[in-house]
Amino acid sequence: MGLDIRTIGDSDLADWTRALHIGFLQPPKVTKEELEFRRPGIDLDRTQGAFDSESDRCVATFRSFALELTAVGGAAVPTSGISNVTVSPTHRRRGLLGRMMERELRAARERGDAAASLIASEYPIYGRFGFGPAAWVTEWEIDVARSGLDPRHAGPVDGARIDLVDAATVRTLGPALHDRLRATRPGFIERSERWWLIQTGELGYPDSGWKEPFYAVYRSPEGSVDGLLAYVSDDRWEAKRPHDTATVVQLLAASPAAERALWHYVMSVDWVTRVRTGLRAPDDLLPLLLPDPRAATVVAHADFLWLRPLDVPRLLEARGYPCADTLVLELTDRAGLAGGRYLLEAGPDGASCVPTTRSADLALDIADLGTLWLGDESAVRLAALGRVAEERAGTAARADLLLRAPRRPWCPDVF
Repeated sequence: MGLDIRTIGDSDLADWTRALHIGFLQPPKVTKEELEFRRPGIDLDRTQGAFDSESDRCVATFRSFALELTAVGGAAVPTSGISNVTVSPTHRRRGLLGRMMERELRAARERGDAAASLIASEYPIYGRFGFGPAAWVTEWEIDVARSGLDPRHAGPVDGARIDLVDAATVRTLGPALHDRLRATRPGFIERSERWWLIQTGELGYPDSGWKEPFYAVYRSPEGSVDGLLAYVSDDRWEAKRPHDTATVVQLLAASPAAERALWHYVMSVDWVTRVRTGLRAPDDLLPLLLPDPRAATVVAHADFLWLRPLDVPRLLEARGYPCADTLVLELTDRAGLAGGRYLLEAGPDGASCVPTTRSADLALDIADLGTLWLGDESAVRLAALGRVAEERAGTAARADLLLRAPRRPWCPDVF
């Protein structure tokens, strides 16, 4: 069977989109309206398709785009954002994903990307390509009546205020607030103008069923916009009593006061008896800000953002470190892209990472460096699992002191 992998052109887009639908178990029909919506968001030069010469159809899809990712310490690191990865069920187990991934990773390295990133649909797929889970997410469902919050709550009492706003206001205020946050939280990614247009309904997939959220803005006592909340609600009654669930689409907060106020607000809306939080950071303030944290039940907890290091010195020099230490890392990379032995000399004033011939302190796979880089995972725990080898006793614990972040990384966006 002839299978040709190539960069697609405009004439391939309809066939490529049909294959994308099939891979994601969506109806295969592709409309003109969908293509008109999708085309401006795709860089064809970074979009691959696998084509079956016998059927003359696209049977696998792969796309990437430029993406800035926030490192520990706030630096923006260029990465390749990988998305729309599918293989049709008729063409599995033929190496198509591996070939497309190899093309992209080598191209990303040549472009100067420090890493590749993706949101993994299934856990077992991407580790063999050097990706490691770097940030997790948790979703809670809150029983409002059990939460212990004052049902007579009428808003902030410290001079701050919460205002309902429209989508146009969100498009004006939201980007600046998000940029403030992504400079402080590892794992955040940039949001384009197109992202804000889609999330506020100005642009949308045809027949997507998009439902306009309620938007609320938190203004501090000084008048600065420090928080943004978007939520939707169902309309369910039983025995003449409301049982509505409010589902949070996004909640951004630049201060603990804004975060507390917006959660308290959405849990005080009349008729709302349950709140679904959406995908939050695992160390979100939410459960512990409730008088009864047991009112918040975990309904999802899973890996989310995966990273694949491509330029080890650039990655390790870009992030911040809370203390001073020196580590020699022996990195295995089966793809031959970023392996080797590196000397990391790091501290609060900066870091240097260079190839070295010195004896290694820790030996690990390149995927496990991806897991450690954002500061979420423990080298001690990976050593206990046999994924990190201590070549010198005690260096895993030293690595934790150097690499762990004070707050867990969080990527709030699917891409």
